[in-house]
Parts: sequence; structure tokens; C-alpha cells
Amino acid sequence: MTYQQQVIVAGAGPTGLLNALGLAQQGLDVTVVERASEPQDAPRAILYHWSTLDGLERLGLFEDATQAGFLKQDYAHYVRDTGETINYGLQALEGRVTHPYNLHLGQDALAKIILRHLEQFPNVRVLWGHKVTGVTQDREVVTVTAEHEGNPVKLRAPWLIAADGASSAVRNALDLPFEGFTWPERFVAANIRFPDDRRGWAQTTFYVDDVFGAIIVKIDNSGPHGLWRYTYMEDAVLPEEGVVERLPRFLEQIFGPEVAAGTTLDAIAPYRMHQRSAPTYRVGRVLLAGDAAHATNPTGGFGLTMGLFDSYVLNEALGAVISGQADDSVLDAYADLRRTAFITKASPRATANKQLIFHSSDPVRRDKDLEVFRRMSADPELAAEVLYFTKTLETPSLMRV
Repeated sequence: MTYQQQVIVAGAGPTGLLNALGLAQQGLDVTVVERASEPQDAPRAILYHWSTLDGLERLGLFEDATQAGFLKQDYAHYVRDTGETINYGLQALEGRVTHPYNLHLGQDALAKIILRHLEQFPNVRVLWGHKVTGVTQDREVVTVTAEHEGNPVKLRAPWLIAADGASSAVRNALDLPFEGFTWPERFVAANIRFPDDRRGWAQTTFYVDDVFGAIIVKIDNSGPHGLWRYTYMEDAVLPEEGVVERLPRFLEQIFGPEVAAGTTLDAIAPYRMHQRSAPTYRVGRVLLAGDAAHATNPTGGFGLTMGLFDSYVLNEALGAVISGQADDSVLDAYADLRRTAFITKASPRATANKQLIFHSSDPVRRDKDLEVFRRMSADPELAAEVLYFTKTLETPSLMRV
């Protein structure tokens, strides 16, 4: 039987679009369905760890991505109670890896770059404004029902990739639980512009404090009032609609009243944080990837990192199955290995990072947790070992013999 598409991808975020691009480059017919009417630009992930950049290069995206963003190496932990600044960076990776730096670029900007690349492929279409309302499957085909401008739409394909976020309509249609918990706090991600001449601040600074803890990351190099991401945490019982009014208090406490007064807000996005995973990332002919499969608090940037690593290995494996180069058991391996990477590595580390930066009321425990970063600044071997952690989140190609 012939279908209009060989793979349906639900979700037009970076995870879904990367899968679509990888499959398109293998000559497969792909349809992406996205409930939003256009690419979304709400403040979300902006950091691409060094370990993910090889994959962007393989897909032909690295050059465009680095031109749109910027590369950097520096990090710092700043401890509010003591005033201590611990500086370290990725210089220890030089000569050891191909890309010894991180990329800073909004995930919305990456999505737009991927969309431009997808335009080169006549075997791909992106259907905006299509809300998935149901999923059924049998031994040969997956049927996706959607709604577009109030009208029902039905799509059929041999395979479906669910990359439609933590509230995944596909996962819900499959009656898959999302096991884990939701944090009691609310995260607020704010894109702000303020004088970019502060001494002693790295381009990624973890502000350690149990009340005013924050992650402060530079987004672009747009002059003396550059764009920065300021992410902080507040009690989730506070009304969400009041986040803009409460923001100046946090800015004043961290940057001082003069800098806070000169700060302008570009965008702000409050959201809940989760540590959750589906019990399996494969259900028959449906594969889960990115936040549809697993969700973590963003401390450390492991959410998008995991989505990228899911995509790199999944599109290659699925393409090989469709072309007859591999048995579909390789997709079971994908599901098992990616879930293990999240449960045993990404989620625990993100949880530990959150505890250090935002829940550091015990000075003895805090001092012990910070010691490794102090040692990294003076010990390149240790620094390289610690920094290599993000590489362990990757699943190597399942097509290698």
C-alpha cells in the first residue's frame, strides 16, 4: 500500500524538525503536523552543549546555527551569601574534541534555520495549525486525526514520531502515563536587555541562592545592551499573571537598583517544571522523542540536549528500517537506550543542579557541592572529565557494526 508520507512527525519544535530533516535527507516522504499556526518564539532553551554540535554538523546545520548565535566557553558560579565567584570553562576540552565550546542560540532560532533547510526538500511538508486529536494503529499503519480551522483531517503513514512536547497529544492518545513528579515551584524565563559591562560575570552564570537563585545566560552579541536570558524561580501559588510586576524585585536584588532600572523586558514565559518520563518510548509504530518522551527541569540545559540526542539516533535508525537496511528491533534499542539515559543520567543531574542553585540553604552542603567547580578551574584533567558528562547522554549510532 502507498501512503502520501512514510513518516508523520507530530511537533515542529527542534526535536520534531530535526527528525524530519534527517529523514528527508535520506529521501523519505515526511509530513510534520504542528498545532501552532507558526514557529513559536517564547523564551525556552538557548544553550547547545559542545557534545551536541557534531550532530548539527552532520545534518548540515552547524554553520548556519553558529552564524545566527555565538560560541562561548566560560562559566561561573556566584554565591550570594559569600560573594564568591568560581570561574571555569571549556578550555580543557581543546585538543580533545572537535567542538570545545557551547553554542548560544534560542531554540526558536534553530527551528527557523531547520525550516529553511527543509524548504529544499520537496518530500517534506509542514502543516501548521493542525491539532492532533487522535492516534490509532494496526500492524501496518498509523492513523493520525487532527483538526485544522475546525475541520477534521486524517493522515496515514507506516510510522509516527511524537515530538509534540511535555503535554503530548500523541502520548495521551496512546494512554501512556507520564511517570514522575512536578516541582512545586514555578520557573520564569525572561529575555531582558541591560548594560552588558558587568565585571566578573561569565556569559553563563549560576547565581546560587535559596531565595534569589537564577541562571543568567547571554543570548546574543547585539551591543552594549545585549539580550540575556534571566531564569529564576518563584512559588507556584503566586498568580501567574503577576510575573511581570514581580520581576523588578528579583532584578534589583541581583544586579542592583541602577542596572534593574535600565533593564528592558523583551519576553517572559512562566512555566511548571517536571521530572517525568513515559514508561516506553516505542508503542508499535509510534516513537516518542524529546519532551513528549521525557521532561526535566532546565537547570543545566539537559532538556533540549536530550531531545537533540534522541533525534540524531532516531532519524537514522528509522530511516534504515524503512529502507530495509535494519530490522525494526533497532527501534526497541532506541527506546530502551534513550529512556535509560534520561532516567539514570539526565534527570538526576538536572535535579542535583537545581538543588545547588535554588535550594542552597545549608552552607556546609553547598560548600561541598561547589568544591568540584573550584578544582576544575585549576585542574584541566578534572575539568575535562566533568565536562564530558554531557557526551554520556548521547546514544551512539545504532547502525554501526
